[in-house]
Amino acid sequence: MELDPTEMGKVINRLKRAQGQLAGVLRMLEEGRDCEDVVTQLSAVSRALDRAGFAIIATSMRQCLVDSDGEESVDVQKLEKLFLSLA
Repeated sequence: MELDPTEMGKVINRLKRAQGQLAGVLRMLEEGRDCEDVVTQLSAVSRALDRAGFAIIATSMRQCLVDSDGEESVDVQKLEKLFLSLA
């Protein structure tokens, strides 16, 4: 199943923000910034990526359930594996 591009707008924005945050972390490291500041920003990047991943999975699940024609079209094991890959 393909993800609906209109549904992914918020996810794309979140990933772009995370990309900017990661660039900031790299810059901080190159400038020799304080370890605590670097780790705080790195943690923010990690949370942003996790949230984007969960949003993608949630959207995919919603599409599966909405598009379902009464037959089980959700691969539960595959979804479980995706969730666990973000843990």
